[in-house]
Amino acid sequence: MAQTNFRPEYISFDCYGTLIDFAVDSTTRRLLAGRLSEEQWPKFKAMFRGYRYDQICGEYQPYEQVLEDSFNRVSRRWGLEPVEGAGAQFGEAVRSWVAHDDVPAPLKLMGENYKLVILSNADDSFLDVSVPRLGAEFHAVYTAEQAQAYKPRYQAFEYMLDTLNASPEDFLHVSSHTRYDLMPMHDLGFPNMIYLDRGYDPDVPGYDYTTVYSLDELNKHLGL
Repeated sequence: MAQTNFRPEYISFDCYGTLIDFAVDSTTRRLLAGRLSEEQWPKFKAMFRGYRYDQICGEYQPYEQVLEDSFNRVSRRWGLEPVEGAGAQFGEAVRSWVAHDDVPAPLKLMGENYKLVILSNADDSFLDVSVPRLGAEFHAVYTAEQAQAYKPRYQAFEYMLDTLNASPEDFLHVSSHTRYDLMPMHDLGFPNMIYLDRGYDPDVPGYDYTTVYSLDELNKHLGL
């Protein structure tokens, strides 16, 4: 972040993982139905994450389809039969997820002082359910469905910029995902980025973001 008490026009956020707890493991385990050992689970989990990333780097498809196709692709790699309707089950799970415990109070304070924006890798129907659980008012909520592209594709970020008639300098962006958000945004010229470290991604030196461990800590940087 450029300086303490920096005042951006917008504070933008990734949603799932950053604000909403990305609790995908329990559904993944249920769909596997004991077909993997505990020793195999960490490697499958990591590969599933990689396949989700690969799936969104192509043409846009609905989020449930992303989840279904990526799960079934990695299952085949492990010699496992695909699960019919896996996407719908993942979708139901996503819609049940709640905010991280440390989100609502500091986010509400932030929203009383700044215009808050979400740029999410999901469809409108997911954000319609999830955003009210965050406890803050948002100036705008943008989705992959609206942009017809998922982060890290530049089209997703350009959609936010074009719709707001804004420039990268107008934002402070907050994400728990270096690979989806912070790395491409650095390359697009966003100068003020926050890595909210929730343990999803490793730290990636050289991308000019500031690391915090809570929204309370970020509020202190903002002078709130």
